[in-house]
Amino acid sequence: MDFSEKLSLITKNATEVVTLIDLKKLLQEKKPLRGYIGVEPSGFFHVGWMIWASKLKELIEADIEMVFLQATWHAWINDKLGGDMKAIQKCGDYIIHCIRALGINVNRFKVITADDLVEDPDYWALVLKVAKSSSLLRMKRTMTILGRKGKEGTMDFSKLVYPCMQVADIFYLNLDICLGGTDQRKAHMLARDAAEKLGKKRVIAIHTPLMSSLTGAGRMDISKSETELMEIKMSKSKPETAIFIHDSEEVIEKKISAAYCPPRIVEGNPVIDLNRYLFFTDSSFSLPIDRPRKYGGDISIESIERLTSFYSEGKLHPLDLKNSTIKVLNERLKPVRRYFAENEEARNLYDFLNKRSITR
Repeated sequence: MDFSEKLSLITKNATEVVTLIDLKKLLQEKKPLRGYIGVEPSGFFHVGWMIWASKLKELIEADIEMVFLQATWHAWINDKLGGDMKAIQKCGDYIIHCIRALGINVNRFKVITADDLVEDPDYWALVLKVAKSSSLLRMKRTMTILGRKGKEGTMDFSKLVYPCMQVADIFYLNLDICLGGTDQRKAHMLARDAAEKLGKKRVIAIHTPLMSSLTGAGRMDISKSETELMEIKMSKSKPETAIFIHDSEEVIEKKISAAYCPPRIVEGNPVIDLNRYLFFTDSSFSLPIDRPRKYGGDISIESIERLTSFYSEGKLHPLDLKNSTIKVLNERLKPVRRYFAENEEARNLYDFLNKRSITR
């Protein structure tokens, strides 16, 4: 794979690369590159996570040596799954099964748990060095990566340790590239700033878009603060906002049918975003619209630009868009349902988490 092909694949469908100049320099050096994504095992896998999963696959295809960090201690600090570490660890294993069910070869990336990192005293030395490199105010502002507001005076002190740990993860793993949603931007910028003070590599941050809430709470825009993004993104903690990869065909039909999708409105429209971020990322995809001849007849829409144009001009009814989206998404999730039906370990992990009534 030549320089331009690799650059195109790494940056494909990314909302932001910090910075593109740095990335080009690294690729021109033709050295092996190491990247990672850290994921809190915090609940069931929703379709918004399919965005970073696809990017993970593309980075692997671009010959980036990827590390998947099961951020177990981070989830514990963040009070996920009731702070039950056993459940958090099992959820981490469940997420790896989800990635495999989505067709990603898990043998092509390395899985590390935060449990492994915290056993090393050198890791905690890094955490303290990161803490010393930044102000308390900056650290409090970065706490929005937890999905929390820095002004919450009742939260325990460990929440302030979380951003330091996330930056220490990056340095400890000796990374060149960090992958995450736009809600992780503050942590990645903190790592880039701390790198200069601590003599560490300044990582390149690749940010993927966040999936809009089904309730249509607002426009997903990188200019918004992380706190604002938390309020309008698809979220496990707000089940009414999300579609989970385990949802039955009937549940998906019900959720999309009820989703916010006003006529002619494209921005902040979650049904448009499902198409934008899950389907049209494949250049060969076409969205089939089945409708009676009196309403325009059957058509095939071959690009997100054409879809948004048709929809904003009123040439496509919300119900027709929803019906087509339901069919395509249900077809995409058939392999996931089949995988969990056939893989005993994956099914047992799902059942364990489901019985605990964790946030779906």
